[in-house]
Amino acid sequence: MAKASLAKRRAARKAYQKAAATSKPGEGARFKAVEESARAGGAKNPAAVAAAIGRKKYGKKKFQAMAAAGRKK
Repeated sequence: MAKASLAKRRAARKAYQKAAATSKPGEGARFKAVEESARAGGAKNPAAVAAAIGRKKYGKKKFQAMAAAGRKK
């Protein structure tokens, strides 16, 4: 996948920062924002990138609990 324009990548990063500041972990807004940022950066599988970042930040057990709670919604 090709990278988005610089303006779109910056907009995606700004959207992530806003989501990180206004939403709680586990709601899914942060995950979606990271996913969009990875998509703008040209990732082939942006959901996998976001999941890897989440596992590194929160650990396997806590991240799986948040993912299960998101699926229940």
